[in-house]
Amino acid sequence: MAIKEFQAESKRLMDLMINSIYTHKEIFLRELISNASDAIDKLYYKSVSEGVTGLNREDFFIRIEADKDRRTLTITDNGVGMTPEELDSNLGVIAKSGSLQFKSENEKNDADVDIIGQFGVGFYSAFMVSSKVVVESKAFGAEKGALWVSEGLEGYEITETDWNERGTRITLSIKPDTEEENYSEFLDQYRLSHLVKRYSDYIRYPIKMEMQRSRRKEGSGEEGKEPEYETYFEEEILNSMVPLWKKSKSEVTDEELNNFYKEKFGDWQDPLRVIRTSTEGAATYTALLFVPGTAPYNYYTRDFEKGLQLYASGVLIMDKCADLLPDCFSFIRGLVDSQDLSLNISREMLQHDRQLKLIAGRLEKKIASELKSMLENDREKYEEFWRSFGLQIKYGMYEGYGAKKDELKDLVLFTSSNEKKLTSLKEYFGRMKPEQSCIYYGCGESAGRILALPQAEALMEKGYELLCLTDDVDEFALKMLEKYEEKEFKNITAEGLDLQSDEEKQHTKELADENKGLLEAMGKALEGKVQEVKLNAGLGSHPAALSTQGAISAEMEKVLNNMPAGEKVKAQRVLELNPEHPVFAKLRELCENEERLSLYAKVLYGQALLVEGTPLEDPAEFARQVSAIIV
Repeated sequence: MAIKEFQAESKRLMDLMINSIYTHKEIFLRELISNASDAIDKLYYKSVSEGVTGLNREDFFIRIEADKDRRTLTITDNGVGMTPEELDSNLGVIAKSGSLQFKSENEKNDADVDIIGQFGVGFYSAFMVSSKVVVESKAFGAEKGALWVSEGLEGYEITETDWNERGTRITLSIKPDTEEENYSEFLDQYRLSHLVKRYSDYIRYPIKMEMQRSRRKEGSGEEGKEPEYETYFEEEILNSMVPLWKKSKSEVTDEELNNFYKEKFGDWQDPLRVIRTSTEGAATYTALLFVPGTAPYNYYTRDFEKGLQLYASGVLIMDKCADLLPDCFSFIRGLVDSQDLSLNISREMLQHDRQLKLIAGRLEKKIASELKSMLENDREKYEEFWRSFGLQIKYGMYEGYGAKKDELKDLVLFTSSNEKKLTSLKEYFGRMKPEQSCIYYGCGESAGRILALPQAEALMEKGYELLCLTDDVDEFALKMLEKYEEKEFKNITAEGLDLQSDEEKQHTKELADENKGLLEAMGKALEGKVQEVKLNAGLGSHPAALSTQGAISAEMEKVLNNMPAGEKVKAQRVLELNPEHPVFAKLRELCENEERLSLYAKVLYGQALLVEGTPLEDPAEFARQVSAIIV
């Protein structure tokens, strides 16, 4: 029979198929197995709809055979098969999908048809690894089979075949190896087994392959003799068939879920929480998600890739679909299986459509709900989670100009001055004193350093609770949140902490008026370093402290200035003196000694910087100033 040319600009399309559409050559096996599964599905649905007897679901299978000597790889199914006319129509016209046509016809009849194929191009991925493709097929109910042969771009021919089994057998002549490509890997039984496990593990029919094994010969190795081994072959089923996530909760144990997670995602410990969810309707999907126990070593680096595994009807499409997870929940591992997603022609990528956004939005709400439940009902486990991933939640509050702050605000924890334990904003709010107008916080490298601040000492003397912010992002996140339950956040080192009574304020004002000259002189000595010098009786046992004016706090100054790029910023500092401290009385004695007063001002400023946690610009000069005071 004469060679027939492919239709519809097929040479150009075939060239695209082989060289451009698919990213990885190994995808061809996924595509051929998916086609085989569709062929079996078609026959099964036909048997159900037409009442054909003698066909049992458990009798269907897909078989893989690799012949290294002949360099052939064969994929066989006992599905519906194809007539010569269907071979010509389905394989002779690229991008015509017989599976899609079958699905469309049966969906009109309200049949539940879960067919994988959509585009009619997956078959031609075989030419990425083979120089010749032979298709033998016998349609269900037909007397004879047909043979389709093609060596690629030049076309194809269709003849009769002696193969007389129902279904389809595809034989690929694997290309010779080159310097750039190792095509022989697609003849290796372990490589093939791995690819089936990776991409087609949940195809609903058994995928069989004869595996070569080795065993010790019976009776060998006895009486001091060296053991002898023999090679044997054993047929194995390579795929799991039924996905764990499609089983009901009653059918799956916690141990099975934990083992699945560890095997699937390469973790050594059980997940902290398993999240199972599924929906039908506008976006039909099933998701199996896991909250890891610890962060991967590269989690907080640029090398980390977020994303969920994406399956389409049990077939792996993407290993990491980033669009299904917001950055704030990038730590989540797991998978989504859907038959409704719009894939690109290679089925390696998603088209950004409404269904994808719907699924992503619902998953985000589900994850947030589960984390909140963990916080409320399993505090110990949530705090374990928080130690690994809390920083990411706080980044999520700040990113995108606070777009997700309301969704995340009840998930954040900070160390509290109450017994130095972690607390949520909701818990803090519930403990606030009736007269308390603000939620107070302090910033520093550790809770201990923050609680040692003069302002913290004064605050706790009044019986107020303090949140300790120890991560760089913390204050930025709270600035973005602005309020919690209409209570504003207040940095204790910001000017105007206002812990004094009206009487105390009046007394402080009178003292400031009396010592106006002293304060101005010290301000002159610290010109360029502080905006002003003022009195504050609310500094506890400390002689002085630094506060800030404006939007930039001392901690924000440090964070922003440590960034690799951008202009340097400077917080507007105010030196506050404690008029109740003995040092203030000493300053009053020095009021007429400008040089000595200037020296004391600089030492007090340096001390306040150290208490604040800010490094001195010139430690040697500060040491000299302290020595000068002593003598």
